[in-house]
Amino acid sequence: MSEDTPVPAPAFEESIATDVGPARLRIAYQRLGSLNAPPLLMIMGGAAQMIHWPEPFCHLLLERGLQIIRFDNRDAGHSTHMTDAPPPNLPAALAGDYSSASYTLSDMAADAIGLLDALGIETAHVLGASMGGQIAQTMAIEHPQRLRSLISLMSTTGDKAVGQVSPEIMRQVFGGPPAITRDEVIQHRAKAMRLVGSPAWPSDEAELLARAAQAYDRSHDEVGLARQAVATVASGDRTARLRQVRVPTLVIHGLADPMVDVSGGRATAEAIPGAKLILIEGMGHSLAPGLRPILATHIAAFVHRVETR
Repeated sequence: MSEDTPVPAPAFEESIATDVGPARLRIAYQRLGSLNAPPLLMIMGGAAQMIHWPEPFCHLLLERGLQIIRFDNRDAGHSTHMTDAPPPNLPAALAGDYSSASYTLSDMAADAIGLLDALGIETAHVLGASMGGQIAQTMAIEHPQRLRSLISLMSTTGDKAVGQVSPEIMRQVFGGPPAITRDEVIQHRAKAMRLVGSPAWPSDEAELLARAAQAYDRSHDEVGLARQAVATVASGDRTARLRQVRVPTLVIHGLADPMVDVSGGRATAEAIPGAKLILIEGMGHSLAPGLRPILATHIAAFVHRVETR
């Protein structure tokens, strides 16, 4: 396929890359847009899959002249699940005992670099949301030559003094009896997304339920999600290393984010020299329909500015 050949779009057909990265994983991905357009690698957060980048949001990025690659992290969706790893112990990790961590964000960053290798992409703009933002930050620290830019969305630095979840969300989302059946899990995840959503931009209830059902049917792996959470905690505070990052950086955060407090976004922008910070009133921890054009416009404008330098 030549550089001038457009990727068939926008069908959202899934592909599998094999032997990806040092761990030689299977990584499920979708690539859309013209191969001439700036590539944007999109990294989702914990307890999420590539489908949590909503298709309408992806279309908005395509319409703004970007090529997009979204994928499932390890232990999510149709990518490799680390089923032979030791059992994760999140309470112990939160208390400072990281012995149950079977990998770190550095390993997940290496997975993303491995996917770029598999796709023949030398450099890309990298967009990460929540935990995905922490992976993207790690890529900028450890693989700066592969990033055209870094876009950190509703994320944080790993410093426990910033970017923490609100106590009320901890109680409502993570407290109570566990969801067991398919319907219970779907209802719980839709409820969680409502609770952490954006007050100024309501969620689409039917869309939340449909995506929760799709995610359950693609892959329901609570232990895998716990491994991701332990990896995030075990990776520690990146603040000092972020001060050495010279990759052009955009940080976007909602002022009403109850899942990752806005202090996490502010700390990220403060740590990275020259980073641009955009704070959005009424935005929570979501990609609500009304927010998507705003976010897509900010992201695409930033990417195109970097491309013209």
